[in-house]
Amino acid sequence: MIAIITGDIINSQKSDTEAWLPMLKDLLGTWSETPSNWEVYRGDEFQLKCSVDEVFHKALLIKSLIKTAENLDVRIAIGIGNEIFRSEKITESNGSAYVNSGRLLTDIKALGKTLAIQTENDKVNRDLNILFKWAAIDFDNWTAATAEIIHQLLRNSDLTQDELARELNITQSSVSQRLKRANFELLQETDQYFRKKIAEL
Repeated sequence: MIAIITGDIINSQKSDTEAWLPMLKDLLGTWSETPSNWEVYRGDEFQLKCSVDEVFHKALLIKSLIKTAENLDVRIAIGIGNEIFRSEKITESNGSAYVNSGRLLTDIKALGKTLAIQTENDKVNRDLNILFKWAAIDFDNWTAATAEIIHQLLRNSDLTQDELARELNITQSSVSQRLKRANFELLQETDQYFRKKIAEL
């Protein structure tokens, strides 16, 4: 069983591609090789293959990275399932994980959502998609400054608030306030719940 993220950049036509594309490629490149495990295509769409238990964490890293650019957001469809054909290019591979992710992206575009999941288990789908709706109230409203802090902590959970403040040249109290506004602790709990729930598949 594998996880496939299919996503697209919201408002990409109104922004400079250089504002997000190099950053996205750098992030994806730290996880695996292209084009077998990830690819950016059609200008503003991308696909990533990863482990099932890590997929929500990686989705949050992508979300927080893109939202560090002003007026940009990202739509992410997570598909969980099998891989019955593996090509040298991820966009030519196939299986239920790919189908679930690709179709779901089309669906959430129409519904105006930014994150959803499709597995072979209807109960898991229902529970996790309700969870994502609540979580989206927070992460869809991250400012660029908040997204930057979230992204740094998601990449390195050992960073202290003092270290982060020095790195971003802001005060520790500013870091603390942004984390509270972003409900970062709840975000971490959501990630742990996701890992527990997805293990039921």
